[in-house]
Amino acid sequence: MGSMMERIQGLPDGKDPLDEAGMNKAEARDRKIIRTSLIGILANVFLAVFKAVVGLTSNSIAIVMDAVNNLSDAASSVITIVGTKLAGKPADRKHPFGYGRVEYLSAMVISLLVLYAGITAFTESVKKIIHPDVPDYSAAALIIVAVGVVTKVVLGRYVKKTGESVNSDSLINSGEDATLDSIISASTLAAAVIYIVFHISLEAWLGAIIAAVIIKSGIEMLGETLSKILGERVEAKLARDIKKTIAQYPEVNGAYDLIMHNYGPDIYSGSVHIEVPDTFNVGDLDQLIRRITLDVYKKHDVILTAIGVYSVNTKDPEAVEARKLAGEIALSNPYVLQMHGFYIDRKEKTIRFDIIISFDAEDRTEVYRQVYKDVQKAFPEYKLQIGIDTDFSES
Repeated sequence: MGSMMERIQGLPDGKDPLDEAGMNKAEARDRKIIRTSLIGILANVFLAVFKAVVGLTSNSIAIVMDAVNNLSDAASSVITIVGTKLAGKPADRKHPFGYGRVEYLSAMVISLLVLYAGITAFTESVKKIIHPDVPDYSAAALIIVAVGVVTKVVLGRYVKKTGESVNSDSLINSGEDATLDSIISASTLAAAVIYIVFHISLEAWLGAIIAAVIIKSGIEMLGETLSKILGERVEAKLARDIKKTIAQYPEVNGAYDLIMHNYGPDIYSGSVHIEVPDTFNVGDLDQLIRRITLDVYKKHDVILTAIGVYSVNTKDPEAVEARKLAGEIALSNPYVLQMHGFYIDRKEKTIRFDIIISFDAEDRTEVYRQVYKDVQKAFPEYKLQIGIDTDFSES
């Protein structure tokens, strides 16, 4: 992200936008992710060793699978640490937008590990259904499994909560995986109690059911991560807040066409159009754009790499009525969400504006043609220049 950030340095407010507070925020996030992951590694290795010993001595496939699952969780935490380190690398010639998306890749690998663990557990459970073993539970085994349940519940909640606070998909997925593990351990404990009391072994069947739940969870995690890699709509509140920040400038009549690109958790760059009076000179416009760019970065951690301009008629009082009429005609179509960028040039006999057409429309081109036809009817002496915009940011 370094090269993009350099574009907003030197703005006239007396401070470097890349101050130590901003850099320390990113470093603090990475440290928190790594610290949480290390705690997860230690807890999972500890549980895996004890469960493996208990599972092998008691001839319990469920406990052995639980131990293997703990090792996969430790591996997930290692992947999270590696992903965080790689994502923090500065931008370079080959990757000028930085390495932030590596975090999505690490989250995807964790999802695949969860999926693999579920498939492996299901396979082993089916084998035990076909060729069942008689388990031999001891009091020590049950106590260790119970401790594992409590540990996994606490660890899962802690890791997921931390992941949500720092917007880390890898930690969130690891936390959800730990919560699933606590369910697995609790189910194993329940199966042991049932066997001791009723002498009915449900381990294999229970293992198959749990494995199916894990597989489902792995698929859902993978789907969510792939969706972010493909590119999701930015959060509506963030988009509204950015437009509000821009619109607070008295020279700006409105902010439109906000497009944002995500290059990792909380790493955004984007572009926007603003409406300004047609009396603005280049110098005034340059200063305004620089102030807006810096303000948006400081308040929202979003880098506006481009700000386009729509001019607003200020010399022609009749233009206000023309804009109002064109707006009423365009917005009378239920699939037109917004009209903006209106400008009328009486000398050249042109009217230009943009409309946002909803994705709900079956044929957006047909909506455009209808609006064009209706507005042209109201202004037959003018040549229309109507652009179709896409609503990238708000639902």
